[in-house]
Amino acid sequence: MIFSTLERILTHISFSTVSVVITLHLITLVVNEKVRLYNSLEKGMIVTFLSLTGLLITRWVYWKHFPLSDLYESLIFLSWSFYIIHMIPYFKNQKNNLSAITAPSAIFTQGFATSGLLTEMHQSSILVPALQSHWLMMHVSMMVLGYAALLCGSLLSVALLIILFQKAIITLFAKRKHLLNESLLFSEIPHMNEKDNILESVSAFSVKNYYRSQLIDQLDHWSYRVISLGFILLTIGILSGAVWANEAWGSYWNWDPKETWAFITWTVFAIYLHIRTNKNFQGENSAIVAFIGFLIIWICYFGVNLLGIGLHSYGSF
Repeated sequence: MIFSTLERILTHISFSTVSVVITLHLITLVVNEKVRLYNSLEKGMIVTFLSLTGLLITRWVYWKHFPLSDLYESLIFLSWSFYIIHMIPYFKNQKNNLSAITAPSAIFTQGFATSGLLTEMHQSSILVPALQSHWLMMHVSMMVLGYAALLCGSLLSVALLIILFQKAIITLFAKRKHLLNESLLFSEIPHMNEKDNILESVSAFSVKNYYRSQLIDQLDHWSYRVISLGFILLTIGILSGAVWANEAWGSYWNWDPKETWAFITWTVFAIYLHIRTNKNFQGENSAIVAFIGFLIIWICYFGVNLLGIGLHSYGSF
C-alpha cells in the first residue's frame, strides 16, 4: 500500500512538473529575454528526472522485477533515458543550444506515459515465464537506452536539415539583394548614408551566416557522437537479446517482427556511421540517413505494440 501510494505521488509530481516545463519551454521559444525562464526549465527537468527515477525504483522494489515488462514501463524508462542524454550536453555547457532539441523528446514522452492514456497498464503484474530472466535488465535496458540515444541524435540531424534548408533559401534571397545593392552602388553615386546601410546589411548577414555555420557544425558533431553511443548500446542490446532468445526459445534468431525491425534499424545507423566517416558525405547526406533511421525506430518501437503480433508482443495496447 505504501509503495502504491508513493508511486501515485511520484507520478502526479512528474506529470505536474512536466506540464509546467512544457509551458516554460513554449514561452522560451517566443520570449527574447529568456535566461531566467531557461534556468527554471532546466530545474524543472531535473525535478522530473528525479521523480521518474524514484518511480522506477518504487516499481522495481514493489513488483520485484526490473520495470521494463510492458509498454507503460518502457515509455517511462525511455523518457528517463531522454533526460539522461539531455543532461550530458547541459552539464558540459549550460549555454548549449542542443538542449532545446533534446528536452521536448523527454518531456512529451514522459507526458504521454503519465497522462492517463495508458492507465490500464500502470498496474504491473507477475512476469510471464519468458520474461522471468536476468537477461531482462540487460537486453531491454540496452535496447531502450539505444533507442533514446539514436532518437536524440536523429533529432539533431533533423534540426541540421531544417537549418540547411533555411540557409539555402536565405542565401538565395541574399544573392538577389546583393545584386540589387551592387546595381545601386554602380549606377548613380548614392548618398553616404545609403552606402553605410548597404555595408551594415552585408556585415550583419556575414555575422548571422557565421553563427549559423557554427550551429550546423555543432549539430553535426553532437549528432554523430550521440548516434555512435546509441549504436553501441543497440548492438549490445541485440546481442544480449540473441543469447536470451536462445535460452528462452532455443534459437538465437527467429526473424520475429521486432527482431527484424531492430536489425533494419541497426543497418540504417551502420550506414549512417559509414557515410559520416567520409568528409564528402558529412552534413546533409548523413543527416538524411539519420532522419530515415528516426522513422524506422518508431516503427520498431510501436509497431509490434500496436499490432500485438510476434514473440515480443508483451507490451501491446
